[in-house]
Amino acid sequence: MTTAHDDIHDLFVIGGGINGCGIARDAAGRGLSVALAEMNDLASATSSASTKLFHGGLRYLEYFEVRLVREALEERETLLRAMPHISWPMRFVLPVHRDMRFEGTTPVSKLLSTVMPWMKGRRPAWLIRAGLFMYDHLGGRKILPPTRTLNLREAPEGKPLDDRFETAFEYSDCWVEDSRLVALNARDAEARGARIMTRTRVIAAERDGDIWRVTLEDADGRREMRARMLVNAAGPWVGDVIRGTIRSNSREGVRLVRGSHIVTRRLFDHDKCYFFQGTDGRIMFAIPYERDFTLIGTTDQEHDGADRRPGCTDAERDYMIDFVNAYLNTPIGADDVVWSYSGVRPLYDDGASSATAATRDYTLKVDAAGGAPVLHVFGGKITTYRRLAESALEKIGAHFPDLPGHWTAGVPLPGGDFPVDGVADLIARLRADHPFLTEAWAGRLIRAYGRDAWSLLDGAQDKGALGRDFGATLSESEVIWLMEKEWALRAEDVLWRRSKLGLRLDAAQAAALDDYMATRGTASRVAAQ
Repeated sequence: MTTAHDDIHDLFVIGGGINGCGIARDAAGRGLSVALAEMNDLASATSSASTKLFHGGLRYLEYFEVRLVREALEERETLLRAMPHISWPMRFVLPVHRDMRFEGTTPVSKLLSTVMPWMKGRRPAWLIRAGLFMYDHLGGRKILPPTRTLNLREAPEGKPLDDRFETAFEYSDCWVEDSRLVALNARDAEARGARIMTRTRVIAAERDGDIWRVTLEDADGRREMRARMLVNAAGPWVGDVIRGTIRSNSREGVRLVRGSHIVTRRLFDHDKCYFFQGTDGRIMFAIPYERDFTLIGTTDQEHDGADRRPGCTDAERDYMIDFVNAYLNTPIGADDVVWSYSGVRPLYDDGASSATAATRDYTLKVDAAGGAPVLHVFGGKITTYRRLAESALEKIGAHFPDLPGHWTAGVPLPGGDFPVDGVADLIARLRADHPFLTEAWAGRLIRAYGRDAWSLLDGAQDKGALGRDFGATLSESEVIWLMEKEWALRAEDVLWRRSKLGLRLDAAQAAALDDYMATRGTASRVAAQ
C-alpha cells in the first residue's frame, strides 16, 4: 500500500452517482480540493436507471410534500437553461376516467374518504385539475406552457388510446438524459480541480483526529488518501458505508425500493408522454424514447440488499404491460419488449407503510462526534440534485469558514452554453460544417454533447476521418473522446450509459467495441507507466 502524505483533500466523496458528482462539482467550484471515488462506472446504479424525467412529482402533492414539489418545479427551468442539449421540455397527456383511484395510504385519499365517503376512493377529475393548477403555479413557471384540456375524440393524442377515453389534461414537465447528466457534472467538477476516480473502491475510512484516512483499491492495488471531511453519497450502499466502511454507530437507515422499466417498439407517432392512472392508485408513464421506442415505467417494490443486482421481474413486466393495455387500443405483449432495466432508489427510511408512500425527499446528516466530520446523503430525486448539492455545501460550510456561496444556478454544464430553443439551429450548423452527417446522426451528437460535438468531430469532412465504424453512427473518434474525457472503459459504459446505442448494436458489434476499448485502455496504461 502506498500512502499520499503530501496531499490532504478538503473533501472526499464516496459515490459517482448524480448526488456525489453534483456535490463534487459544487464544492470544487467554491474552491475546495475534492476527490471522488466510484467503485464502478459513473452512474452505474440508480443514476442511470431513472424514468429520465425532470419533473415536480405531481403525485407527491397527494402526500402533501409541497416543499419537495415546489423545489423540483423551480429546478426544472433552472436545469433546462443549464443543459439544453441533454434536457428538453415535454408535454404529458393525462387521460381522465371514472375508474381512477387513489393509492389508499395517501393523506389526500384519507382526507377525501372522511369528507366525501361516497367517492369510495375514486380520484375525481376536478381534484386532478386543481392539482395541475397548483402544479402550474407553485414553481414560478416561465418557459414551459400551462395545462390545457384535450378532446381525445378529435386530438391526435387520442388515436393510440381506447375509444372509451374522451378527455385528457395536458401539462408540462421535462426529459433528461440521466447518465449523461452525471458524466457532465463529473467533467465540470474535474475542470474545476476535482479528482475523479472510477472503478476505485473505498475499502475503509478511519478517523485520525481531524483527518480521514481513506483506503482505496483499484486495478493497480491499494493506496491511502487523506481528507478533512467525508461525504457518503454511495446511493443504495449508503447504509453499508455507515456500518461497514467507516464502522459508525449511526442509527440512520435507508429503504431500498426497486423501480423497473420496460422498453418496447414505438407505440405512437407523436412526441408527447402519456401519464396513465391505474385502478390501484399507481401511475405509469409511456414516453417516446430514442426515436424508435417507447419507455414504460415505473414500479415500486422493496429490494433486499444493495449488492443484489436489480432486474425487472416477469411479474413487474406483466404488471406494466397490463397497466398500459388498459389504455391502448392495440394491446402489447411480452414479445414487444426489447429491453428492460431496474434501479434501486435509496430512500430515507421514514417508517412509511409502503414503498410507494416512502418519501422521495432528501435527508442530509452530519456526524462529527468522533472527530473529522462525515456527511451522509439519503434519498433525493434527480430533478433536485443541484439543490441537494447546495444544501450539502451549507452543511459542509460549517466546517470550512469563509466558503463562497451558491454559484451553480444558471451555469451551463459542458456543451450546454446555448439557448433552450437552440437545438435545431445547432444541428443545422453541425451538418453544414460536416456535410457527411445525416440528420439523425447530427441530432444524436448535439443531444449528447451540445457544442462539444465540434471538438469531438475535430474538423472531419468525411466519415472515414472519424476512424473505425462500430455501427449505429458510433465512430472510433467518439469512443476515444468518451474514454479520454468521460471515463468510459468498457463497451457497456458507452452503449448503456454515455448513450443508449446498445438498443441498436448487436452482440457481435458490442463485443468488437469491448475488445477495442480493452486493447486501447491497456496501451494507455502501459504508456503512462
